Amino acid sequence: MAKNLKLKAARAGHDLSQQQLAELVGVSRQTINAIEKGEYNPTIKLCRAICRALGTTLNDLFWEEEEA
Repeated sequence: MAKNLKLKAARAGHDLSQQQLAELVGVSRQTINAIEKGEYNPTIKLCRAICRALGTTLNDLFWEEEEA
């Protein structure tokens, strides 16, 4: 699983800490950290909650481009 740099960038763009985003979506800071590090594959429900909190789409944050 690859690091989720899109999530990290979107979170930083909203000037949110991992803790603040975690509180907005109802998970622990460790969960947000693990998603960003690519160590945890979140449920679609959590993905949607993160997208709502950051005002973005699933494609923007979680879609992985295929390598040629």
